Amino acid sequence: MILLRLFWEFFKTGLFAVGGGMATLPFLYDMAAKTGWFTAANLADMIAVSESTPGPIGVNMATYVGFHTAGIPGAVVATLGLITPEVIIILLIARVLQQFRQNKTVDAAFYGLRPCSVGLIAAAGLLVVKVAMFHVDAWRESGVFTDLFNWKALALAAVLIVLTRFVKPLKKLHPILFILGSAVVGVVFAF
Repeated sequence: MILLRLFWEFFKTGLFAVGGGMATLPFLYDMAAKTGWFTAANLADMIAVSESTPGPIGVNMATYVGFHTAGIPGAVVATLGLITPEVIIILLIARVLQQFRQNKTVDAAFYGLRPCSVGLIAAAGLLVVKVAMFHVDAWRESGVFTDLFNWKALALAAVLIVLTRFVKPLKKLHPILFILGSAVVGVVFAF
């Protein structure tokens, strides 16, 4: 039964997460709250792993959540659930797009999807910042303002901003090197 639920939850995510992999994050936060399969902290780890592995982040996240929830069968089912609506939609669109591409209504619909994509991606980015940079639960429990911040993450972000924006030789380095360096720092300092 859990495999059917995994497929259904990721099918809905794949159907409505317009804008790429980061647009799946609001759906994953909702899924965490509804199902209890993983926590927001687990999701932060999943994002880190999914961002640092090859492939689309949405597919990586589905695979990770599926594996975390139901092992290898869960990984396969969640991934298939995420990509199934996309494959169906692409096949349907490819079949009829040439006929309707010059249609003003179709053109307006595609134009209207752009802000939706931006909104979903922005929401995902804000959720990632909230999980990575702040300890809201610790702050609520203690009431101490300094407990709100994840000081190690803020320091790492500040160092990365300085290195990528102001140190000219490092500006030209490939982003994967910064991802790998951040992973090493995360392991060494036990993020």
